[in-house]
Order: sequence, then structure tokens, then C-alpha cells
Amino acid sequence: MEDFNSWRDLMNPEFYIKMGGFWLILFIVFAETGLFVGFFLPGDSLLFVSGIYAVEIIKETFGSTGSDFLDTTILASCVALAAIIGNEIGYYFGVKTGPALYKKQDTLLFKKKYLYQAHDFFEKHGALAIIMARFLPVVRTFTPIVAGIVKMDKKEFLRDNVIGAILWSFILIFAGHYLDKLFQEQFGINLKEKLELIIIIIVLVTTLPVIIKFVFGKKEDFSKYEDKDSE
Repeated sequence: MEDFNSWRDLMNPEFYIKMGGFWLILFIVFAETGLFVGFFLPGDSLLFVSGIYAVEIIKETFGSTGSDFLDTTILASCVALAAIIGNEIGYYFGVKTGPALYKKQDTLLFKKKYLYQAHDFFEKHGALAIIMARFLPVVRTFTPIVAGIVKMDKKEFLRDNVIGAILWSFILIFAGHYLDKLFQEQFGINLKEKLELIIIIIVLVTTLPVIIKFVFGKKEDFSKYEDKDSE
């Protein structure tokens, strides 16, 4: 069990892996969309680093299968399932209570601007947004809620939800696992010793599109949403 030493630990995926292992990883993935409070936690980097530790994680939880590929597949499949369930809850919440969120005041954990950004993202990309949003921090937290608000077809949402979750979990977890092996075998580099650099790179790559949109994108007139709320 790892000890909490500083707030920096909250942004370090290795901390969660060593502190809570398999079940905490699943909870964080679920919470990011199912509880709407996980957008500040490591998402993409958590999956990538989990891939590096995949064999150890499965061994400690269930016992090793003896196959790196099968252990990694089990981890990726469970993560995908947690992501699917989280999104479905987000969608259901959007259907039932989502419109009221536009009237909700900002809090420490809830920012209305994120909801607007997710709405615009969904409107621009349509059903594909559910799949694309998986790879965009913050946006993926609120996109299923917006899908519920705009009453996206349940079957279509489930289809895109499953596709997005599988792609997201398998790509990042398998990339982490097999890139670690590749670097060790070909270059003698242990990625576990380079985690801080890896996390920085992943955060930059995944958040850069959001940052560019926020800084250089066309400023939206959010009053159009407020008008709808008052109807």
C-alpha cells in the first residue's frame, strides 16, 4: 500500500495502481463518466501505465494466467466494461436530469463551461463524438450527459459507447504493455523509470486539442443555451 505524500500523487497514475490496484483503476475509469467527478484524475495516462503493470496487476488480483497477452486482455476488457457502464449512467443521467445542469451554479467539481464544450463537440461530430470523446480528457466526462440531453437513440449510443470504450482501453493498455517490452528488449530502457516523462507526453498529446480549441477556437455565445433553459 502506497502512502499519500503530496497532492502531486493525485496526478500520478502509478500511485493509484500501487495504492488500490485493479479495483481502484476500474473505479476511476467508471467515476470519470459515471460519477462526473473524475475529469481531474489521470485517465489516458492511467491506462497506459496500467498496461506497463498489467501482468503484475492481474497476478495480484486473480493470479497470473501465464500469458502476458491474456493478462493484458483481461485488464483491458475489464477497463472497457467499467468505461461502458460509466457512460451508460452518464447518458441516463442526461436523459433524466441533464437540462437542469445548465442552470446549476459552478462548483469546485462542476464547471458549466465543460458542459457547453461537450455540447458543441457533440453537435459538430454527431454520433462519432461518443467514440472520439473517449480520447479527450474532460470532454469524455460530459459527452454522455449531453447525448442524453439531446435524446440520442439508446441503441446507437450503446453501440458507439462500446466501440469507443474498447478502442480506448485496448489501444492505451496494449500500447503501454508492449511498448515497455519493446523498449526493454531493443534499447534496454525500462519505461517504469521514465514514467514522469511519459505522463507529461500523454497529457500534452491528449489535452493539446482541447487547449487549442479553448485558446484559439471561436468563442461561443452561451446565451443560446440559457434561452433554451428558460423555455
